[in-house]
Amino acid sequence: MRTFSSGWRASAVVLAVALVATVLSFTVIDRAGAAPLGAGSYATSRPAGGAAPAACAGVSANPRLYVTGNAPAGAVPTNDWWSSLLYKRDNVGCQYSAPLHAHPMSFQPAADGLGVSYTTTATVSGTPTTVGEYHYPYSREFTLGVAGLSSPDVKVDGWTDWTVSPYWSGNGRTLRTTIGHGLPFVYAQVTGGNAVLSFPSAPAVWVNSGTRVGFTMRGHDYVAFAPTGATWTVSGTTITSTLAGRGYLSVALLPTTSSTSAADRTALADSYATYAHRHVTGTAVSWSFNQATSTVIATYAFATTAREGSGSGTVVSLYPHQWKNLAAGSPITPTYVSARGPMRTLVGVSSFTTATKFTGVLPEVPAVATSAGADLTTLGGLLDQAANSDPLAGFGNDTYWTGKGLGRAARLAEIADQLGRTAQRDRMLAAIRTRLTDWFTASAGKTQRVFAYDAAWGTLVGFPASYGSDTELNDHHFHYGYFIAAAATLARFDPGWAAQSQYGAMVNLLIRDANSWQRNDPMFPFLRDFDIYAGHDWASGHAAFGAGNNQESSSEGMNFANALIQWGIATGNTAVRDAGLFIYTTQAQAIQEYWFDATDTNFPTAFGHSTVGMVWGDGGAYATWFSGEPEMIQGINLLPITGGSLYMGQRPSYVNTNWDELVRNNGGQPTVWQDILWSFRALGSGGAGDAALAALRANPSYPVEEGESRAHTFHWVRNVAALGTVDATVTADTPLYAVFTKNGVRTYVATNVSANPVTVRFSDGRTLSVPAGRTATTGAFTWSGGGGVANPPTGEPSNPPTSNPPTSNPPTSNPPTSNPPVGSNLLFARSGGLLSTSAGSGATTVTLAAANGNWDGNPHNPATFTLCGLRGPVSGATAFALQVDAGGAVAQGVQARVSYDPSGSGTYSRVETYNYFATDPVVGTENYTQAAGLRSSSGTLAAMNGGCARLELWNAIGNASTTVRVDATTAEGRQSTVTVPFTVS
Repeated sequence: MRTFSSGWRASAVVLAVALVATVLSFTVIDRAGAAPLGAGSYATSRPAGGAAPAACAGVSANPRLYVTGNAPAGAVPTNDWWSSLLYKRDNVGCQYSAPLHAHPMSFQPAADGLGVSYTTTATVSGTPTTVGEYHYPYSREFTLGVAGLSSPDVKVDGWTDWTVSPYWSGNGRTLRTTIGHGLPFVYAQVTGGNAVLSFPSAPAVWVNSGTRVGFTMRGHDYVAFAPTGATWTVSGTTITSTLAGRGYLSVALLPTTSSTSAADRTALADSYATYAHRHVTGTAVSWSFNQATSTVIATYAFATTAREGSGSGTVVSLYPHQWKNLAAGSPITPTYVSARGPMRTLVGVSSFTTATKFTGVLPEVPAVATSAGADLTTLGGLLDQAANSDPLAGFGNDTYWTGKGLGRAARLAEIADQLGRTAQRDRMLAAIRTRLTDWFTASAGKTQRVFAYDAAWGTLVGFPASYGSDTELNDHHFHYGYFIAAAATLARFDPGWAAQSQYGAMVNLLIRDANSWQRNDPMFPFLRDFDIYAGHDWASGHAAFGAGNNQESSSEGMNFANALIQWGIATGNTAVRDAGLFIYTTQAQAIQEYWFDATDTNFPTAFGHSTVGMVWGDGGAYATWFSGEPEMIQGINLLPITGGSLYMGQRPSYVNTNWDELVRNNGGQPTVWQDILWSFRALGSGGAGDAALAALRANPSYPVEEGESRAHTFHWVRNVAALGTVDATVTADTPLYAVFTKNGVRTYVATNVSANPVTVRFSDGRTLSVPAGRTATTGAFTWSGGGGVANPPTGEPSNPPTSNPPTSNPPTSNPPTSNPPVGSNLLFARSGGLLSTSAGSGATTVTLAAANGNWDGNPHNPATFTLCGLRGPVSGATAFALQVDAGGAVAQGVQARVSYDPSGSGTYSRVETYNYFATDPVVGTENYTQAAGLRSSSGTLAAMNGGCARLELWNAIGNASTTVRVDATTAEGRQSTVTVPFTVS
């Protein structure tokens, strides 16, 4: 049977141990039957035959068996990077744990203390065209312990958002350590004996002075810090200290490269020493959504306790998805090696903040190309085939396959609504309503389609369970995301059903189980499946693998996050919406970095793949749990295709790279899951959408992926091919939006699920009026409906799709429906992302986002200006005069790239990147010209035949935003212009 869970493994032990009641700090509800919640209910005990989670390889169902009395009360975390400390699935007497990959270090507890590892060379297996994997495996460099310690096990003495504190006790000695994501320090407290660092071979000691001892193992530099008044004794393979009887120490890993000198090492040790005894004792994330700028702001805070002296602040290392979106602060130059790519370090901070652009989601892509003509007939026929039978027939009865069926029905309902086919829409909605209501109703003796709450583990399990969702607590976000997404579609058309007094509270219960947004939730842990610091979900509940935890289907995790956004908006629950926005936006960046490696900077060079099917704690794999076929290895991180899938198109050129690898590894075009793969390919650049549509049209009898339908695939591919690529440079002041670009023309899309019309404002100045309960678009396309309101339609919609946009919703400018000839090679930068042969009517500015990193030569959040319709032979060279201003900011650099597409096909075959322009901190514009020099170029100029010119501007360096002046009149002067190298006609 094909599986889709990265938490499942063929050799997994089936656990069927009866639940042992455990008293938690919250009130345990009646175990006799069902607990009412709104109009729904859930079981308070497992149905007959249901299996329970169990710790210690099936020996105990008590999740607090390995938790001390100091640990937080309430539901224990699962699905974390350190969860094998609780589950004890290591099959070594249920004593310790599997390796814990925190990054930059990895750890493994043993009887004598905490093993420490820092691996900087990847182990790679397979080839670039076969199933393969890479790992930075745990390999002990030393153990931090206590003389005479022999602990029978290790317990968990506490945890915070991304740290954990293992605890040992034996022979009258104790050891408590704190480790965590992004911490280059290990903090320790000991009693009953001397602190001991023991090594597999003698370390190279490079300093031993007073409280500090520095040593090197396998080329990696560490410094151990003892309290004031203490010293260290080095003897062979051990380093010991009495700690002057004060019982605390820390050990720091220093970033080490081939260029690190002795002076550099000493300077790093000195800077870290300031924070050595300010032990990190708490971590917490907070987030907010700036809707006006479509930005998710996340703050990662560290609480410290000064073991001696005073002061706060610590040393913290950031993953790529964090430092690339850092709102402020300057990391030091040396980096750490990690399985996620280079980690950059902030010294002396108590928190850091990321500001990440949210690029929008939709209930479904709009019917811009399938609302009239032959394609409407084709789509209507496919919709008839899907809607004239039970849409949930043939799906399994467990939570995963029920979810797949619900997801398929929800997509069909969205399409039917756009086309005004209310009878088909309502048939889909009725099926969703009936099935969800059944699942959300518990009763005595019910064993199927029922959710049961386990008070001991603090979890809600749906029965029948599948892929370890019961015994191992795997994949709850995967399974429940489909339920929540379908409920969000239903809520727009039947808000009464979704009310908290009806079944909305049951939907929220599913959300709370998988990823509760409530930090003090009395029933569930905070953000169970989402690793706050790593920026993505984990699938396995127990994480008891040598490679750590794992997840393959990042896209099903994104389906959950998108479902929260859609459900939160549909029901007016801003807290749920914002939790979804935080998870979605953060994880979208993590996927681009760690599953796709879209910038080709994080995977080991020897690995050779441009994507992975699975991310592991210590690496990644071009593989899945269930198949070695390239279509499924790559496709499992693409499905399901929904209006929340547009994040995959943030880098259209990478979509092409991913597709090319698929074809190469498969030895040709895909033969399974073509619908999923074509839908993904349509998001690519250079005519990829048209190619995907051609492949779909040429293969009408393709085998349908189980959660898809022919109607939805045709709708998606046909419309995305017409819309073009996702334009991530433009945002809107509503979460339900998208911007696409094709042939230099932008199409703006927004959905309004409220009962009142709204005006959506885009960051480039465009506005869009969106009627109540509708989706609106601009550009040379049709307008489409979509999204119900408080009174669901019972007949044909009052505003059915037409062949032209409604007069109440005109674009604020009028992009041409074709590319007329352009009569001048002097082009003016205009608002709305346009280059024009005409000057503007009044000067304004376009903001260029802060670099917050080094993006020299690599466009990062660029402002893009385009004009198509150029005709004429090559003549001269590119010139430009761009009026830029950094205000009072220092150390800023604006960079330009000019590209040419000779035929207007979408492929820019000539690309010229110019050196960045170092702006001054004096208020007023400066003139950035081609005199800055050509940094790089590719391709050759060719005669233009209806071709396009594109200007991209961005901040290559600097931590502040800048502006470029646009739309200036001739009289105003200081116009931003580009002169293209053609004699245009």
